Amino acid sequence: MAVQAVPTKGNLMAYKKSLALAKTGYELLDKKRNILVREMMTLIDRAAEIQNRIDATYSKAYLALQRANITMGYIDDIARSIPEEDSLKLTYRSVMGVEIPIVTIDKQETPELFYGLQSTDAAFDEAYACFSKVKILTADLAEVENSVYRLADAIKKTQKRANALKNIMIPRFEEGVKFITDALEEKDREEFSRLKVIKAQKAKKNND
Repeated sequence: MAVQAVPTKGNLMAYKKSLALAKTGYELLDKKRNILVREMMTLIDRAAEIQNRIDATYSKAYLALQRANITMGYIDDIARSIPEEDSLKLTYRSVMGVEIPIVTIDKQETPELFYGLQSTDAAFDEAYACFSKVKILTADLAEVENSVYRLADAIKKTQKRANALKNIMIPRFEEGVKFITDALEEKDREEFSRLKVIKAQKAKKNND
């Protein structure tokens, strides 16, 4: 790439300063990318673990629900007695400047009952407990998967900026420093040669 800088000491200092800043910026972006990648990989493992728990709990819940349907028949009235979930809350935390969601939901060891036990059996109660557990796990999974998406997007942008510094800006500044340094050294050599000629001419004149 051609450098169009005027070879002066002021421009050389400016190029060296820009080169140092570019290298520092690249190092910081590279550290940020590594931290975000580690955070994302941890969350990916957690997402897989939560998904497995959801799948297992769903299987248990539907088996219990099937048994309840057999023993209790149609239970639409009981289902309508369960209120909609309204305890879900969303906040954020920052990881290297990336806003990561925190999803919270009321978690009770024993889910609150909204129906009479005399009108249900053990199979229905088990199904209700399992679906309540799935609700909490789903909130956890939503938090983790959204966090992974945000981190992946931030990693992509960070990598793009780091690549621009490493492959474009740093080489450009390095070339600028070399070009100006070489030009100044050549100018110094020319000046030194000129002074030698002048000195030789003066010496010859004095001898004459």
